[in-house]
Amino acid sequence: MQSYSKKVSMTVVKRLPKYYQYLSDLSDRDVEKISSKELANMMGLTASQIRQDLNSFGAYGQQGYGYKVEELKDAIRDILGLNQPYNCVIIGSGNLGRAISHYERFKNEGIHIKAMFDVDHGRVGKTVGKIPVYHMDDLEQFVKENEINICILCVPREVGQEIANRICKIGIKAILNFVPLDLTVPEDVVVENVNITDSLFTLTFLLSEK
Repeated sequence: MQSYSKKVSMTVVKRLPKYYQYLSDLSDRDVEKISSKELANMMGLTASQIRQDLNSFGAYGQQGYGYKVEELKDAIRDILGLNQPYNCVIIGSGNLGRAISHYERFKNEGIHIKAMFDVDHGRVGKTVGKIPVYHMDDLEQFVKENEINICILCVPREVGQEIANRICKIGIKAILNFVPLDLTVPEDVVVENVNITDSLFTLTFLLSEK
C-alpha cells in the first residue's frame, strides 16, 4: 500500500473512517453513485472539502458523474489498511474491556481479538464470549506465538505507563489507549487515545453553554 502519512494532514486522515462508514452504509443500500454535494450534506462538510480530501489520495470522482460508491469505499478501505487482517489483544478484562470485545465491527473488518489479559484470578481462565482470558504472566509468550499487531489498553491509570512499556518491549507497534494518560512510547509505536472522560466533559461544557 502506498504511504500517504507524510503528505496528508492528520485532520484528513481522521476523517477517513467517517467516509468509510458512510460509504459502507450507502453500499449496503445498493447506492451505486453519489456526488460530492450529496456526500457533503450527509457528512456535514462542504463539497469542496470532500473533493479536496479525496484528491489528497487520488482522483476518484468523475466530473458530471460523481463517485462510484463501491469503488470509493474499496479505495478508502485500502488506504485505511483494512485490506489485510490484524491480530489484537485487550489488556484489562473489566467492564470496558469486555464491552469492547463484543464489538462485532472489528471482526467484520478483519481485526481479530485473539485474547484478553488480566491479573484478577477471578477472571483468568474464563472466556468473554469466545475470547479466552489469560494471566498477564502469559502475555509475552502469547504475543510471540500469535503475531499480535494491536493492543487495546483498558487498565487503571496508575499502571498504564508500566503496561505500555511492556507492550512496546515485546514488539507490539500499535496501541488503542483507553487509559486517561498520555503514554510515552518509542517513535516506531503509534498510539490512538480514546479519552471517554474528556468527551463527556466536552458534552457538559456544551450543555452549560446552552
